[in-house]
Amino acid sequence: MSKIVGIDLGTTNSGVSIVKNGAPVMLPNGSERIIPSVVGYSEASKQWLVGTPARNQFVIDPDNTVRSIKRKMGSDAQVQMGGQQLTPQQVSAFILRELKSIAERNLGEAAPDVVITVPAYFTDAARQATHDAGRIAGFNVRRIINEPTAAALAYGLNQVEDQMVLVYDLGGGTFDVSLVELMGGIVEVRASHGNTQLGGDDFDQLLADEIATWFNGIHGVDLHQNRRSWARLLRAAENAKIQLSGHPYTWIKEEYIAEKNGVSLHLEYEASRNTFEKLIRAKLDQTLESVKQVMNDAKIKADQIQQVLLVGGSSYIPAVWEMLDEHLGIEPQMSINPEEAVALGAGVQAAIIAGEPIDAILVDVTPHSLGIAVANMFMGQVISDQFKSLIRRNTTIPTSREEKFYTMYPDQDTIRVEVYQGEHPIASHNTPLGNFLITGLKSARPDEPAEITVQFDMDVNGILKVTARDRLSNRHESITVEASHSRMNEAEVLAARDWVEEIEEAEEDEEEDSIPEAALPEEAAILVRRAETLLAGSDLDDEDRQSLVDLLKRMRDAQAHHEVDDLGDLITTLEDLLFDLDVD
Repeated sequence: MSKIVGIDLGTTNSGVSIVKNGAPVMLPNGSERIIPSVVGYSEASKQWLVGTPARNQFVIDPDNTVRSIKRKMGSDAQVQMGGQQLTPQQVSAFILRELKSIAERNLGEAAPDVVITVPAYFTDAARQATHDAGRIAGFNVRRIINEPTAAALAYGLNQVEDQMVLVYDLGGGTFDVSLVELMGGIVEVRASHGNTQLGGDDFDQLLADEIATWFNGIHGVDLHQNRRSWARLLRAAENAKIQLSGHPYTWIKEEYIAEKNGVSLHLEYEASRNTFEKLIRAKLDQTLESVKQVMNDAKIKADQIQQVLLVGGSSYIPAVWEMLDEHLGIEPQMSINPEEAVALGAGVQAAIIAGEPIDAILVDVTPHSLGIAVANMFMGQVISDQFKSLIRRNTTIPTSREEKFYTMYPDQDTIRVEVYQGEHPIASHNTPLGNFLITGLKSARPDEPAEITVQFDMDVNGILKVTARDRLSNRHESITVEASHSRMNEAEVLAARDWVEEIEEAEEDEEEDSIPEAALPEEAAILVRRAETLLAGSDLDDEDRQSLVDLLKRMRDAQAHHEVDDLGDLITTLEDLLFDLDVD
């Protein structure tokens, strides 16, 4: 039987894992244990790029590179890349297919089945979109599980004591917090809360905005207005954020970042941890409000929590640790790499589904209340657009709930069932999930309204089926809530999968005859072409010419032997050498 793999499809980075010898392990891509969640199209090589090559291209060609696509999952947004309009599902499928290839190279066999994680606070639309992306990538998606739950599974193996754990998951684009109870191998989620539009990307943006304002004040040039300049600044801000987790200060230096009146402008800015933490304080306070909410939902006080687990790359920020320690009085821990914990937990769930001997059982919850719009009579007046919850927030899944309702009038033979998720008492203030009509309703007596039952069934993937039934005639209608217009139908999923497979087959055929430069990251390929143009001229002295020749040879050797780290260092060396030689 083939292995079922676990995948963390992250906003910033993604990874794939399995359970080996009873413990979850990451499946590496060469020297990389996780890959950037970035997809691009190289105009130069006419190839699709995924991971590090795409991330390298972002600063060179941001218009053909997409980051943080996860934030658009479940929406009807599209992105332009490679001369095509792509859905978030299609872009995510590129990442998932790359992870599938990584898994198959490590395992030496096909990896058809997968467990994929999503933020606990993902909408049903986003969960459906993730499921579609997995199918487009060629996977049989066995399960969708929540990220904090997956992290708890990774930590929950071989626990000898029952305990209450708070999982604080601050990633690149989303934030979740969950209270999880570990009891004799059972991992039960008590409550979840979060924000799918809050994460490290926002911190990068805030720091980049601060630097851009400073730069504009000195030079009178707004870096926001140039796509390449802004892409470079965003990447520099992200790197600075990472450096500031271990250092109180760091320098941001970007040569030739802009031009004014024909003069090149360079950026040199010293960022401090203190300034950075002030910039992001309001965002961190929002996460703390979610912590308070989840504790209130679960009716748990701080002294009842035994552990606080930090998950997600942005949880490395020292202010996060200090904030939680101060508020809860518990020292947070990250004994498992925060950037890998979710993927490792997905691998554990995959092993459980595969029937491997893993001492853990997952009990998950739905993060949102789910219900329908109803009308009530009050003092002879019809009050419409009221929200009636059938499945309340933090209900253990899978679950089924059924309620009875009546038509407003005795002769009414049709009703529209409108399904929403959210917590607001006014239905239209919540997120609409879908609607359908049930007709031909009958009353037991002519002067009485018809009686209808509405049933909500939510499966282990958090995907909802709604059924409305006429009690008298047993006539019924149902829908599987499919995120309305953002949902891809079966034909669209299959067509997208065929398209991705055709691209992969075409690129495999081209690789057999490609020259080494074609397989280099796009950023490196551009630098190589600049170097070769320089070598073709006659302005270099013998020493500089030989330095360039030797460096290009070392780069191609590193590329041929898949030495990713060495190649990255050589790219930086070539960039510095070209700068010294004053090559624009």
